[in-house]
Amino acid sequence: MSQKKLTHVERRLTEEERARHASIREAIVQELPPNPGSGQNPIASGIPARIRHAREAQGLTWYALAKLAGLADQATIRDIEHGNDVKVSDLENVAKALGLKLELVEQSVG
Repeated sequence: MSQKKLTHVERRLTEEERARHASIREAIVQELPPNPGSGQNPIASGIPARIRHAREAQGLTWYALAKLAGLADQATIRDIEHGNDVKVSDLENVAKALGLKLELVEQSVG
């Protein structure tokens, strides 16, 4: 029997694929409901929230975004989204991969 080698193709999901995945997730939750209080960890506001929103809007997983940003570990994306300390260079690479830019601005006093 011939064995086919599967290859991974990196591309963004189409709207049709996103809808199909959402319906599959919904069916699974109906069949196997999560335990109470076991939802996603809350995310911090500000930069972490912007990063997560941009990632989800583009249909990217932590793993896919880490690869796009040239990071070795997808946990760095999780750490960013949860407001944990990360290297500024990693944060810049993630923002760039999402089409965002980090910049420092003067804060008004008063």
